[in-house]
Amino acid sequence: MRSQHECAATRRATRALLVALVLVVIWGINFSLQKFVFNVVGPGGFLFARYLIMPACALGLLLWRYGRRFPKITRRDFWALARLGVAGHFLHVGMVTYGIHWSTAFSSSLILACGPIFTLLILRLMGLEPLHKAQIAGVAVAFAGVLVFLSDKLLGGQWLATGGDLFLLVAASFFSYYTVAAKPLIERHGGVLTMAYATLLGSVPVVLFSLPAGLAAPWGDASLVVWLSLVWSVTVSAFLGWLLWGWVNAVRGVARTAPLMYLMPPVAGLVAWLFAGEQYTGIKLAGAALTLVGVALAQFTSGRQALARAAPAPVD
Repeated sequence: MRSQHECAATRRATRALLVALVLVVIWGINFSLQKFVFNVVGPGGFLFARYLIMPACALGLLLWRYGRRFPKITRRDFWALARLGVAGHFLHVGMVTYGIHWSTAFSSSLILACGPIFTLLILRLMGLEPLHKAQIAGVAVAFAGVLVFLSDKLLGGQWLATGGDLFLLVAASFFSYYTVAAKPLIERHGGVLTMAYATLLGSVPVVLFSLPAGLAAPWGDASLVVWLSLVWSVTVSAFLGWLLWGWVNAVRGVARTAPLMYLMPPVAGLVAWLFAGEQYTGIKLAGAALTLVGVALAQFTSGRQALARAAPAPVD
C-alpha cells in the first residue's frame, strides 16, 4: 500500500503532465495566433507591444518574489545577464517574430524544434560535451529532413518563405546559446531572477529597434479580438507559459518532459490546416517526420540527463 506522500507525489506529477500537455496545445496554437496579429499590426508592431508588456510582467514577478529589495548581482553577472537578454530576446525572439511572419505556422514550429541540434553543436564546440556516433547520425537525419521539408519551397521558388525558414534556423541557434549561457547564471541566482533580469535588460534593444514600426502600426484598425490575441500571446503563451514549463520540469524532470515538445509541430500544423488554410504535401509531411526523428535521436540516444536540457524552445 502506497504512503500518503507517494500518493501526493503521484497526483502532483499527474497535474504537471496535464499542465505540460495544455501548454503544448497553447504553444501550437500560438503560431497561427501570432500570424493573425501580424496581419493587422505587422511583426514590428507586435514586437514593440510585446516588449512594453514583458518588462512589466518581469518587474511584477520580481516584486512578487522578492518585494521591493531585489537581490544584488555582481557587475560581471550583470553583463552576463545583459548578453543573455540580447541573445534570448533581441536576437532570438526578434528573429523568430519575423521568421514566423515570412514563413508558415507549421514550418515555423518544425524549424524551431531543431533547437537541440544547435545546443549539441555549441556544447561540442565549447568542449563541454562530446558528440557520439548516434548523435552525429541524428544531426545528419534532422538536417536531411529539413532539406526534404523545404524542397517544395525551393523548387517552387518561394524565396520569402524559404528565407523565413532559414531565418528561424538561425534564431533557433541563438536560443541554444541562451540555453547554454543561462545554466551557470541559473545555478547562482535561480531561474526567476535570471529570467526576469534577462527580460528587463533584453527588452531595451528590442523596444529601440521596433519603435519606428510600433509607432507606425495601425493600432486604430486593431479589433478587440486582435488586442486579446496579442495580450494572450505575450502574457499567457510566452511569459506565464515559460514559468509553468519551468515548474513542470522541476516536478517531472527535464528528461521526461522534453519529449512532449515534439507534439508541438503536429498541433501547430493541425491548427494551421483547420483555421489558416495551410496545405501539406506528402513530401512536406515526410520531411517533418524525418526532422523530428533526427532531433529526437540526437537528443536522447546517449547522455540522456545531460542532453535533455537541450529541449526545443517553446514558441515565442
